[in-house]
Amino acid sequence: MAKTKLMDFDRALELFEPVIGLEVHVELNTKTKMFSSAPNTFGAEPNTNLTPVCLGLPGALPVVNEQAVRYSISLGLALGCEIAEVSGFARKNYFYPDMAKNYQISQYDDPIAHDGSVEIELASGRVVHVPIERAHMEEDAGKLNHVGGSTGRIQGAEYSLVDYNRAGVPLVEIVTRPIFGGEADTPEIAAAYVATIREIVIALGISDARMERGNLRCDANVSLRRRVPAGAPAEPLGIRTETKNVNSLRSVERAVRFEIQRQAQILADGGSITQETRHWHEDTGETSPGRPKSDADDYRYFPEPDLAPLTPSRELVEELRAELPEHPTLRRRRLRDAWGFSALEFQDVINAGLLTAIESTVAAGVPSQTARKWWTGEVARIANERSATPTDLITPEQIASVVELVDAGTLNDKLARQVIAGIIDGEGTAAEIVEARGLAIVSDDGALIEAVDAALAQQPDVLEKIRDGKVQAAGAIIGAVMKAMRGQADAARVRELVLERAAQ
Repeated sequence: MAKTKLMDFDRALELFEPVIGLEVHVELNTKTKMFSSAPNTFGAEPNTNLTPVCLGLPGALPVVNEQAVRYSISLGLALGCEIAEVSGFARKNYFYPDMAKNYQISQYDDPIAHDGSVEIELASGRVVHVPIERAHMEEDAGKLNHVGGSTGRIQGAEYSLVDYNRAGVPLVEIVTRPIFGGEADTPEIAAAYVATIREIVIALGISDARMERGNLRCDANVSLRRRVPAGAPAEPLGIRTETKNVNSLRSVERAVRFEIQRQAQILADGGSITQETRHWHEDTGETSPGRPKSDADDYRYFPEPDLAPLTPSRELVEELRAELPEHPTLRRRRLRDAWGFSALEFQDVINAGLLTAIESTVAAGVPSQTARKWWTGEVARIANERSATPTDLITPEQIASVVELVDAGTLNDKLARQVIAGIIDGEGTAAEIVEARGLAIVSDDGALIEAVDAALAQQPDVLEKIRDGKVQAAGAIIGAVMKAMRGQADAARVRELVLERAAQ
């Protein structure tokens, strides 16, 4: 694939105003699917979480999942939306290779939630209010597994296998209105918005929000309009593209930035933008054409004849409103102030999705900086090696148990890393691993003095330097002692002993 010609980002902003719209799809973690009793679980054998309703078999009728409705109302309220007194379902028609009945049950004219706003905060402290047009319920499509290519995507694949397990999973699609005024912050606004939505649904407890699993994914719409002299009428909005199913915060930001630069170059060269969906390629950092983008009329929406309208009571809406958690922006400010993290440290925590894990670890008695160090350091490193999520490997309570041993002087940081690896590998509790592996720090001065004397005897030149006042030379002796003790010595105590023995 030839390298796409891009305009410099700053130059693109001089010539054009970027306008974005974001569609975030949130899979709900109900026990069963949206319209059937099939299990809603991730990772099952392909084509096992199915009922006749999922497959659209004759005579199989959908039944609305009550819990999914409650979750959707809660989400709408958290987005500052109005909750419709009457809403209904429609059939969205076009060919779905991974939707057996060949249409999707969704909401069209009358979504359950509409006209909201979400406040987000950027790393610079800039606050942006993102307007929400609607949040509507629908069922997810199945999944195509592309076989034979090098990337797992359809490009280059020899054939595709269909897994219908995801077909019918409850989904809420959150659609923003056009977002103006982002300027140079536009890519960051997109990522920060998706991060805020992720925090909201996790706080509500309605979704696992695992972007790598597709529990939460973003379609990023980008268009440009040419800037005009002051006082002149604004240009109309440009043709938009929709980059589909972007599944990480970093990728959302990169995809929006790429589309701004790509479209700007095309327009500057006298070309035109094609309204289309586009695929994001994580490996190359580029988008590529998908299919021409359809308008709503092309889907031939019509009311779903097998489902009655939804009429949630005002009492239910107010009950769910009273249960809303703290807004993510307010929570972030509170935690950032309480923890004293720098802006960069706090942003790293947000980007890694570790805010709740660190908050729980601090609640377990661990200092905030210590909790951040372990979660964003050793745990994140192991998770990255294993292509896993950090919070799936170890709990805040387990991290706290390791820190407790460090504070007690039983472990140093090097030994603590071994204990964390042991916990992740299922070897037991922190205390059990220390006992089984013999990892406790040697606190017997007799053993330490013996090791220090041996190291000094092996390096008489270093001993002379220390006696001559070159205290920094003690590092070589300390290193030798730590090696001899397999890292199981208190380096500070070893240093004290080295200086004491050298002075004799």
